[in-house]
Amino acid sequence: MDKQELLKSVGKKIQNLRVSKGLTQVDLVGKIDGNIDTTNISRIESGRTNPTIYMLFRISKALDVTLHELLNFETNEK
Repeated sequence: MDKQELLKSVGKKIQNLRVSKGLTQVDLVGKIDGNIDTTNISRIESGRTNPTIYMLFRISKALDVTLHELLNFETNEK
């Protein structure tokens, strides 16, 4: 898996988890600890930016999943 594929896989996983919980991007931003802009979530979900491990941790907490679950691609749809 190259970098772009990885970023897209992470973004798709975040988007799938967010949608499965009935959250909009705005809702997710409201649940994330600290300041983050909705456009940042959009860029992460589309694979256009490389989020830090701390940002992924904050997103996982907001989605009420573990960081391991967020980064587990064995069951992730492409």
